[in-house]
Amino acid sequence: MDRLLQFLLKSFIRRGNFRVTTSRGTVLTFGDGSGPPVAIRLTTRAAEWGIILDPELKFGESYMDGSLVVEQGSIADVLSIALGQTSELPNWARPQFLIRFLWRRIQQFNPRKRARENVAHHYDLDGRLYSLFLDADRQYSCAYFERLDQSLDDAQLAKKRHVAAKLRLTADRKDLRILDIGCGWGGLGLYLAENAGADVTGITLSEEQHAIANERAMERGLTDRARFRLQDYRDLHDQFDRIVSVGMFEHVGVNHFETYFNKAAELLKDDGVMVLHAIGRSEGPSVTNPWIAKYIFPGGYIPSLSEVLPRIEKSGLLVTDIEILRLHYAETLKHWRERFLAHREEVERIYDQRFVRMWEFYLAASEMSFREQNMMVFQIQLTKRQDVVPMTRDYIMREEQRLRTIEDKRQTPLRLAGE
Repeated sequence: MDRLLQFLLKSFIRRGNFRVTTSRGTVLTFGDGSGPPVAIRLTTRAAEWGIILDPELKFGESYMDGSLVVEQGSIADVLSIALGQTSELPNWARPQFLIRFLWRRIQQFNPRKRARENVAHHYDLDGRLYSLFLDADRQYSCAYFERLDQSLDDAQLAKKRHVAAKLRLTADRKDLRILDIGCGWGGLGLYLAENAGADVTGITLSEEQHAIANERAMERGLTDRARFRLQDYRDLHDQFDRIVSVGMFEHVGVNHFETYFNKAAELLKDDGVMVLHAIGRSEGPSVTNPWIAKYIFPGGYIPSLSEVLPRIEKSGLLVTDIEILRLHYAETLKHWRERFLAHREEVERIYDQRFVRMWEFYLAASEMSFREQNMMVFQIQLTKRQDVVPMTRDYIMREEQRLRTIEDKRQTPLRLAGE
C-alpha cells in the first residue's frame, strides 16, 4: 500500500515541499523541496485507498471525517500544493474523468423541482452561518477589488457599482424595470432601487433568501420599488428594460444554457441591456468536481466561454462587452475563509465539527482553484441592438463615479450581515 501510494503521488506532486505519513507510520516526501513545508497524516487504510482510487472525491471526505489530518500548515496550504501542480492528469485518473464527463448531463439535469432542491441544499442553511463570514450586505459572489488592501465590504460595494454601471442606469431614466435573476438576499436589487430609482423584481428559489430580501426591502421603505419572488426564471413572461444575474448561472446546468438565454432574450426589451456575472473556466469544457457536486452545489457546473457564447449567439442576443476578473474571487474567498475560521466555534455550535471541516475545505479548495488553476469570473454585457450601449467603455468609469457620488450622499451605515 505505501509503495503504491508513493508511486501514484510521486507522478503527480512534483512541486512544493509535501510530506505524507501513512497509517503504518511510513513517511513519504514529494515535490522539489520549494516553498514552506506542508505535512498530512492518513490515519486509516480506507483513507489511503480512497485517495488512490478516487482522489477528487475521497480527499475531501477524508478531511471531513478526520482520517486526513493536517500536521504542518493548513488545509489551504495542502490544497495550494495539490492544485498548483503543472503536471497533467495522471493516466490512472483519466478513466474516472471520462466517465464523469459523459455522466455530467444527467447530473446537471435541473428541472424545476430538482433546481429548487439543489438551491435549498446550499442556500437554505441556518441563516446564522452566512452572517458569520459574508459582508454586511450578504453578497455571496465575487467582489471587485479596486485595491488589494480594500476591505471586503468596500469591494462588494464596488462590485455592485461596477455591475450597475454596465447596466446603463443613466440619470435621466428613473422608470427602468429591472429583473434580478438569482437575487440572493436582495443586496444588489436594493442597491439598484436606492441608487438608480429603478423598479426591481428579484427572483430566487431559496425560501430563506426570499424571506430575508423582502424583509430588508420593508425595513428600508422600498417595497414599492423592490419586490422579491420565489420563482423560477423559466416561469417569467414579462419584459424588462434591464436584466442582471450575479452568481446564479453556475446553477443552471449545461443542459439548460439554451433555455436560459432564449428566456433572457424573450424577457429583455429591444433597447434593453443585460449583464451576466458568473464563474467560468479559462480552458475547455470539463466536469464539476465530484466532492463539490456531492456536498456543496449539487446540479451545479462552471462553464467555459466556449460553452456559453454559442448559446448566446443562437438566442439572438448580441455580446457587447466581456470582462474577465481573474484573482478577484481568490481574494474574496480568502476573506470568507479567514472570517469563517475566526468563527469556527460558533459554526460548530450551530452544526458540528464535520460540517466545519467540510466548509473549511470548500472555501479553501475554491480559493486555490482561482489562485492556482484556471477559474475566473466573466461579466458579459448583452443587448439586442448594436446601438444600445456607447462605442467605447469610457462610460463605465463615468457611471461608477456618478453612483459613488450618490452613495456618498446616502452614507448608509454598515451593519453585521445577521442584523
